[in-house]
Amino acid sequence: MTPSDLSALRGLHLPTGGGGAVQPEMVAAIALGFGLALLVGLIRFVRARRGLSLRRTLLRELTRAETLEPEARRVAQARLLRRVVRTLKGEEAAGARGSAWAATLDDTFATDFFRNGPGRVFADDLYRRPTATDPGAVDAGLGRLFSQIRA
Repeated sequence: MTPSDLSALRGLHLPTGGGGAVQPEMVAAIALGFGLALLVGLIRFVRARRGLSLRRTLLRELTRAETLEPEARRVAQARLLRRVVRTLKGEEAAGARGSAWAATLDDTFATDFFRNGPGRVFADDLYRRPTATDPGAVDAGLGRLFSQIRA
């Protein structure tokens, strides 16, 4: 190759079809990715807030129920448990009765508090006079279970 052959070569240039340094396809892909990342973040934030607000509401209602007489307290706590199950598991699960209700509660909270612990009062003995059940143990158990909700 001689120097005269090199003079016929073109100088460096950007590929044609781009129209410039920024290509519209790249801008669209970056914008789409950024938008999807924002959407995922928003969904996670909303779910976290919902779980926190549910937990806060349950603990506040449980604290209010502690000021009631023992029979009224137990009824208020039973209503609160129905609301929790209805919110987390649906209307059909919230309609269970007796031992099925205790099993539903234990499944919802991943415990055996309602079948084998002080929480039995909500399945079998709700409308009987409290005899051997310690209201403090029930309150403490419900408080522990409600504070662990991650829904």
